[in-house]
Parts: sequence; C-alpha cells; structure tokens
Amino acid sequence: MDKALNTLGLARKAGKAELGEEPVNGVTRALKAALVIVASDASDHTWRRANSFVAGTNQKCLRLPYTKAELGFAIGRQELAIGAFTDAALALSFVKALGQPEKHQAVLEALEERVARVRQRQKEAKAHERNVRKGKK
Repeated sequence: MDKALNTLGLARKAGKAELGEEPVNGVTRALKAALVIVASDASDHTWRRANSFVAGTNQKCLRLPYTKAELGFAIGRQELAIGAFTDAALALSFVKALGQPEKHQAVLEALEERVARVRQRQKEAKAHERNVRKGKK
C-alpha cells in the first residue's frame, strides 16, 4: 500500500475522515470538509453528487487514481466510493502523497492556504491563553 492510502487509513483511525455518501454530505453541508475524494471507478452519478456537495464553497473535490476496492482495503472495508477529509493538514499530506503536483495544483494551493489559516488561528489562541494567564487581558 502506498503513502496516500496509508494517510487515508490514518485519517480514518484519527476520526478525521468521513466515509460514504451520507456522512460526506453532512460534513460538506456543515462546511467542515477540506477535501472530498472519489474513487476512479465510482459512477458518474457519484462524481456529480460529490461536485454538487462542494459547489459554491472553498471545499475541494478530487477524483483519485485508486479503485473502490483499493480505497476500501486502506480503511478496512470492502469498498469505498466517496470520502472526505475533515482535517486540512491530513488532506494536504494526502494530495502531496498522490504525486503529480502539476495535475493537482489548484487543490494543493487551496489546502496550503487553509492549513496556513488554521495554524495562524492556533498561534493566536495560544498567545491569547498566555496573555490571560499573565493577566494582560
């Protein structure tokens, strides 16, 4: 199994991935999905549904070079046609592990921007907590 599929399995174990059409629909409606992934042999209907889930948002959708069986094996199921990463950093490492950066350039840029915003918010929250402890605010 390659690094991208290992990242998907890690995200599932960490609770940072939603798997299946209904859970993916729920996280995309809540604007919590960083990346929606679709298997290469998933039906055109599934691909259109995935694109409609992320339409009008800054969430991204990506068709993978893996089959449903390969994705299913990575997460401990028989098959997986559609899934979503809810953690931007894991989604970014997944796309980087796919290779072909020129093919996924738009997705990479969007995820890198999202990860930078998350890290900035974490840094600000840490500084605020430190100020509260020291009595500055």
